[in-house]
Amino acid sequence: MDSTETNNEATNTVPVATAANPCHREISVEIPADVVARERQNVLARFQKFARIPGFRKGKVPATIVKQRFAEDIKSELVEALIPKYFRSETESQKLTPVSQPRITELQMDEGEPLRFKASFEVLPEFEVLGYQDIRVEKASVSVTDEEVEAALNQLREQQASYDNVEEDRALADGDFAQAAFEGKSDEEAAQPVKMDDVLVEIGGQNTVKEFTENLRGAKAGEERDFDVAYPEDFSEPRLAGKTLHYHVKINGIKKKTAPELNDDFAKQLGADFNTIDELRTRVKENMLHEREHEAEHKAKDQIVDELVKKYDIAVPTALLDHQIDQRLERGLRALAAQGLRAEDLKKMDMSRLREGQRDGALREVKASLLLDKIADAEKIEVSDEELGEEVQRLAHQMKQTPDALRARMEENGTLDRIKDNIRNDKALEFLYKQNQ
Repeated sequence: MDSTETNNEATNTVPVATAANPCHREISVEIPADVVARERQNVLARFQKFARIPGFRKGKVPATIVKQRFAEDIKSELVEALIPKYFRSETESQKLTPVSQPRITELQMDEGEPLRFKASFEVLPEFEVLGYQDIRVEKASVSVTDEEVEAALNQLREQQASYDNVEEDRALADGDFAQAAFEGKSDEEAAQPVKMDDVLVEIGGQNTVKEFTENLRGAKAGEERDFDVAYPEDFSEPRLAGKTLHYHVKINGIKKKTAPELNDDFAKQLGADFNTIDELRTRVKENMLHEREHEAEHKAKDQIVDELVKKYDIAVPTALLDHQIDQRLERGLRALAAQGLRAEDLKKMDMSRLREGQRDGALREVKASLLLDKIADAEKIEVSDEELGEEVQRLAHQMKQTPDALRARMEENGTLDRIKDNIRNDKALEFLYKQNQ
């Protein structure tokens, strides 16, 4: 059926914005009666063909009975067949690009009459971005001291340290490492015990819990100890903060740490690229400098986005804001799940409060995206097929998929266009960053 012929055009009213939401539009559409009648007949014919009613053979049920028996189903199919098509046609003819699903109201579809409805939806805001070239932010200067390089080398040295068994029969002392198994229980009934089957605990170390390790000093291999540890309210581990745990610890062995010397042999052990400790020292300094330059660039770009959002007060479609809140909330919950959040804990969360907590960040992100997109238009910034392909390949490697399979899936669900928009916005932000130099 072709219901888009020129003599079958729908009539409409001019879309309007409301003061409360400048992105809101509403149009009234009227689909000609003859178009509706033809589509109704097509739908009825399909129902006649497949309808199964006692007393009639398949495909032989009279139209009057089918209309009575399946009136609501026929109406639903008619609506699904016509409204999306004519809604899309009208928005295209009026050069409107909806960014939300239309809300259909005041639907009228009496037989023999035109089908009339109103559709309300949101569009992108209309605005200009004059003066963005004048945005200036201060980029921090970066440097790396010799002391910082030596500290980084010592960290590498610590990572290469070995832990050797202490064979002599003696007690744990400062600087030793207890090879232990322990379980800690709280008086709270619902609290899960803290349990480790094999862990190295440094005695008297700076990065250890003093109250715990002090109870192990003087113990020998094979010895077991029971003691309590009261954790302060501001303890770094939230699940232990403010709690008292009853520990049972077994010392399975005593180990001594041996760290390699910072010499040429140490450098060679780290890779074939290094022949001397000075070569390693140079590479470490270069890497630290590069990392700090990257951090400074990221911070400067963040400041540029802040200035953009502050400079241009633009309306934001509710649909885009809600979608961005959903995305932020989903990422947050995934991170919590990876840290051990249980399903029963998730059910107890106040989702309304969590969504509200994401609103300000989501609003900034949506505004920034709209502004950068407009700047990309003004500067004629585009994304090449090669750039898009490289990003798909990077994501495919990250997700352990083939680039072709990932690209096909992205094209199907519309993700590829969003990836392209993100790259374009990143290029617009890079343009502003370079303007700032």
